[in-house]
Amino acid sequence: MTMEIVSKAATVFALIFVISSMLATGASLTVSQISRPLRNVRLISLAILANFLLMPLIAFTVAKVFWLAEPLAIGLLLLGCSGGAPISPKLSEIAKGNVPSAVGLMVLLMIITVVYLPVVLPMLLPGTAVDAWRIARSLVVLMLIPLAAGLMFNGRCAAVACRIKPALDWISNVTFIVMTTLIVITSLDEIVDVFGTRGILAGFVFVASGFGIGWVLGGSAPDTRRVMALSTAQRNFAAALVVARQNFSDPQVAVMVVVTSIVGLLLLLPMARALANR
Repeated sequence: MTMEIVSKAATVFALIFVISSMLATGASLTVSQISRPLRNVRLISLAILANFLLMPLIAFTVAKVFWLAEPLAIGLLLLGCSGGAPISPKLSEIAKGNVPSAVGLMVLLMIITVVYLPVVLPMLLPGTAVDAWRIARSLVVLMLIPLAAGLMFNGRCAAVACRIKPALDWISNVTFIVMTTLIVITSLDEIVDVFGTRGILAGFVFVASGFGIGWVLGGSAPDTRRVMALSTAQRNFAAALVVARQNFSDPQVAVMVVVTSIVGLLLLLPMARALANR
């Protein structure tokens, strides 16, 4: 019963984190600031290449190299195919990267993910049927609508938006810390289940490879390179988990998604802070 309460609390804090961070981001930016980086055809092309060709390939390769059991390999592949993580702008902010680019890239990758998963996954995993609307619905309600609300508020009441943004940032930062702690606590059993399967090591290599790919393809500008590295490494946990629970009866598929996402957070948070201090 206690763990069930903690799990529900983690869900609540996750919802508050995503909504408050999207509101805070929108309240500090304009539509033109977010859309401007998307006009960089080279950057966008490389981001799409990294997230929807190279990361699935990395997931497949890592699974083969570490001889992962099929459910774990599928979980890793789901993450490889899911770009546009809602937490990537927060990581970019911590790393002192280009936040407008991070937000624009997140929105673009998230939209592509919704279209990409139903088309590609049935080819990679025959028999898989992906409900695109189910994925899109949660992403739109929790991310796009709060982001749009923040942008609209900033456009009409910029002075007020400037005053309330610190409070939204505080809520976002506190809920992020609590959410991360609770997720780790509630996932301890799942993490233990993966011990001895090479799954944790595979997840670490997968996330680190994503960071390296994004760093190499991010260009020469430090703030943009940080955004590309973090946005490529941190996968869209929500989209991958929806597909895992919707299509696969073996719980190990969802376990691999959860464990790799936790590994990603534990790896990328200190890396983001290290980049900020450079």
